[in-house]
Amino acid sequence: MSAIEHHEVTYAGDSKKIHYLATGPTDGPLVIFIHGWPATAITWKAQLETFASVGFRAIAPDMPGYGQSTSRRVADDYCQEAIVEGMMALLADTGRKAAVWIGHDWGSGVTSSVAVQHPEAVKALVSMCVPYSTVELGWDGFLPFVNREIYPADEYEYGQWDYMKNYEENFEKAVAWFDSDIAGVCKAFAQKTTTKPDRKAPNPLSKVRKIGWMNGLPKPPSVDVLGPAAIPDDVLESFTKDMQKTGFWTGSAYYLHHKRNAEYNGGRDRKLKQPVLFVHAQWDLVCETKESRLMEGMREACSNLTEVTVDAAHFLYFEKPAEVNAALLRFLVQELPDEWPGASESGYTKTKAVL
Repeated sequence: MSAIEHHEVTYAGDSKKIHYLATGPTDGPLVIFIHGWPATAITWKAQLETFASVGFRAIAPDMPGYGQSTSRRVADDYCQEAIVEGMMALLADTGRKAAVWIGHDWGSGVTSSVAVQHPEAVKALVSMCVPYSTVELGWDGFLPFVNREIYPADEYEYGQWDYMKNYEENFEKAVAWFDSDIAGVCKAFAQKTTTKPDRKAPNPLSKVRKIGWMNGLPKPPSVDVLGPAAIPDDVLESFTKDMQKTGFWTGSAYYLHHKRNAEYNGGRDRKLKQPVLFVHAQWDLVCETKESRLMEGMREACSNLTEVTVDAAHFLYFEKPAEVNAALLRFLVQELPDEWPGASESGYTKTKAVL
């Protein structure tokens, strides 16, 4: 098995750095895994190891604001324009001009921004939970698709996205709640799905401005009252230490730029001709894509779109790594066969016999 290496690249006049993990043959097809909120590069360990084992060059950065990457308490560092600058520096550091980009949560917003701003750098795009043409376009990218039968506008103005508005209105208070028990928060988000939630009932995140996080808990649940994590102990420990190093201020600042992100990504050609995969999380009620209209913009924009569903909640690659890996690898071998390791040298042919 290939060892996981640590690298870093500086950019923005050497004022910022991105730390990233890399594994697999250096000349293998490049796949970049982009995490969301909250996560760090190490949470992709199962994907890094699997892709490296079949010959890909797999890398995962600590996104700006996380882990060992630059994590300044400067809100402007976390708008999509600044993040994309870092992603282009990351790509350049690999010596490549393009890659397969795989994103989850805010990572999907970032990879979508990369696809809009630098389509030549994207051989294929994979979004998990958060569709293309949503969060990278600011409020207008997702708020119009709230299911008003579940979230009447007079009671739930921002629908399940109320927690995002809470960041804009009460940022320091919101961050302080998470920072009060970072280990508990990390383990809470890494829990396995044990019950199937009711899609017809309002999500607790639709009430954050009224009652607070997690249905009004005064502080996050502590690690000793939570069940086993869905990720290995060593990954959870590393992830927790990463988050304790930075706290939640910097990663949460991604939520402060909806208007600016809309100006950055709006008005551009959003049609994608590359192969695109969307991975639905069956029990994700915040980014609910199975019965809502949230996928409409992605379906309209992508001419070669594949969709697959994993029986998990929002952190699906924590919870169901084997299923997620299988979906990703099947997509690549079917839709981007020339990028499969060794494809150009293998001489692989298929003959259909006439019986």
